[in-house]
Amino acid sequence: MVPVSVGGIAQSALFTDQLLAYYRQLPKAMLTVVDVETTGSRPPEARVIEIAVVQGSLEQGITHEATFLVNAQVRVPATITRLTGITTAMVEQGTAADSVWQALRSPLDQGVLTGHNLAFDYSFIQAEYQRLGQGFKRPAAQQFCTVILSRLLLADLPSRSLPQLVQHFGFDVGRSHRAMADTKACWLLANLLLERLANTSDETLRQQFEEQWVPLREAAKAFGHPRLELQQKLDAQGCERRTSRRGNRHLYRRRDLEALYHELHPPQLSLNLGD
Repeated sequence: MVPVSVGGIAQSALFTDQLLAYYRQLPKAMLTVVDVETTGSRPPEARVIEIAVVQGSLEQGITHEATFLVNAQVRVPATITRLTGITTAMVEQGTAADSVWQALRSPLDQGVLTGHNLAFDYSFIQAEYQRLGQGFKRPAAQQFCTVILSRLLLADLPSRSLPQLVQHFGFDVGRSHRAMADTKACWLLANLLLERLANTSDETLRQQFEEQWVPLREAAKAFGHPRLELQQKLDAQGCERRTSRRGNRHLYRRRDLEALYHELHPPQLSLNLGD
């Protein structure tokens, strides 16, 4: 049983067939695509200073969009201004944070929440609602990270960063690192990926999914084994291993992890944790 990350969050552990079923339902779903620009990388210390939301489906196209500069009553660091072009003066003229999050609550609760590296946007959205004394949580099955699917379907590309994909596919969306431009780019990418999914056979997709590199730390959670113990079992079987560029993450092929899981957990003893 091997986890799939949805927005960087280890979703309920999914076998390849369960993963296929998850992705198969997305082309018919309404997507709520989001992007946030922030004052830093970690909430709650950093704040959202711009957000954009685009809703729609493959069949209907875009049905709703909104964008706000958010006056969170914070200073915008110079590094963020250089990256985004957003200044403190701009956010001071923006909409009050509580008004923004009140206005966006309904659309953010609808459809499949979608983002490129969704974990980043999702964590900030949760933190902003927490500041208002409200919870915000979307089920894992209603979260869709285009980075994850890009790694599966665009494995031949040197980079799956959004600016690089915008350039590769020629998306006409404007300057990267602004909320609406990045949201539109994610929307176009999601459409491209989901159309590719719809036109690809189950067998071909299974083969692609089985080639996925899964971080050892995620696999260990699904197996219920310490990382080192699981790594030793995988290495003893000669499973293919890759180490991240920084050398601090080991990754293994989904097919090898699933084979080992089935060996350690015979079908008659397995729990269907996907239910």
